[in-house]
Amino acid sequence: MGGGFATGVLLNLFGGSLVEEYLVEGALHIGGAIFLASLKLLVVPLVFVSLVCGTAALDDITKLGRIGGRTLALYLMTTAIAISLALLATIAVRPGDGFDLRTDVSFVAQQAPSLTETLINLFPTNPVRAMAEGNMLQIIVFAVLFGLAVTMAGSPGKRVLALFNDLNGVILRLVMLLMTMAPYGVFCLIAKVFALQGFSAILPLARYFFVVLAVLLVHSLVTYPGLLRFLGGLNPVTFFRKMRDPLVLAFSTASSNATLPVTLENAERRLGVHNSIASFTIPLGATINMDGTAIMQGVATGFIAQAYGIDIGPTGYLMVVLTATLASIGTAGVPGVGLIMLAMVLRQVNLPVEGIGLIIGVDRLLDMVRTAVNVTGDCAVTCIVAKSEGRLSSEIYDGQAAASPS
Repeated sequence: MGGGFATGVLLNLFGGSLVEEYLVEGALHIGGAIFLASLKLLVVPLVFVSLVCGTAALDDITKLGRIGGRTLALYLMTTAIAISLALLATIAVRPGDGFDLRTDVSFVAQQAPSLTETLINLFPTNPVRAMAEGNMLQIIVFAVLFGLAVTMAGSPGKRVLALFNDLNGVILRLVMLLMTMAPYGVFCLIAKVFALQGFSAILPLARYFFVVLAVLLVHSLVTYPGLLRFLGGLNPVTFFRKMRDPLVLAFSTASSNATLPVTLENAERRLGVHNSIASFTIPLGATINMDGTAIMQGVATGFIAQAYGIDIGPTGYLMVVLTATLASIGTAGVPGVGLIMLAMVLRQVNLPVEGIGLIIGVDRLLDMVRTAVNVTGDCAVTCIVAKSEGRLSSEIYDGQAAASPS
């Protein structure tokens, strides 16, 4: 990652059109795209097979509702904390004051789905289509229902579960095989981003950029360790020491879904979370838990209000917290979810949606950091839920050894 960063910055400063065409958009783009495609290749089969195994492994079906409720409550709580920290920082620093507002900014917001539509769309009419389209919420629902049916089917279910356990072992081996490509894929992805973006994109919006970055770091290094310590009784230092692989990949790919195979494998093998918990909470978190995105929304909303000279008042800020927290679930699975959620928030407090055009220039760099925050939140909540259910191995979490992938 360090080599890719240095290479990208040098190419941005000294590279010409030929370098950009053949090296940046050529070799680096191809290497990064192949690695990213390989990660995405594993997402659907890994989530489906692992979640079926995890659901079928629950010795008490009623635990599923308890685990789901506790996980959802923690995800909503961390998102609300994230957006609140972002708004407090924005009010204190006021990054939009004195901003030279451009008149040519524009952003066409996609229509966000209604809550009714979102709830209906949780249930697939065609599970094969859901898998082909990568609709994670529908895949999760179908896998849970299938796993419950396996549990209740008796002897046929036991034979099917044995097959899925074997498939799960094979897929995890494939994840480990893919990780041998990770250093090269990460190098290509990081080098391309910084070769195209450089630091020039940050300068006009430096205050906004660094406020978002600071809140992301505070949320990662204060909120999550606090929850791990006080709700889970777990050592935060150990947690972060074992999160290196998913964090590097999340930063490089800027995609929680693309990182999901490595995140799930890391939660089980290095953090000691039982498959029955991790197979449910990790895919769900990758779909609906968006603390990093919520932080961006909070700072961006305050920034746009200040840049346009609009005072939304305390009531408006409370509405931002509520809307952004609920939107983290309501827009799950929709492409461009971060900007869609921000458009929803801006409309709710009567701010111009066109203001999103102001921050697009630096959003790619910030997206890398906030994706790493999202992945950290997924794993932190997973460890807390697993500990509360007695499904976290202290020997693996506190020890140096990893669990066997088989």
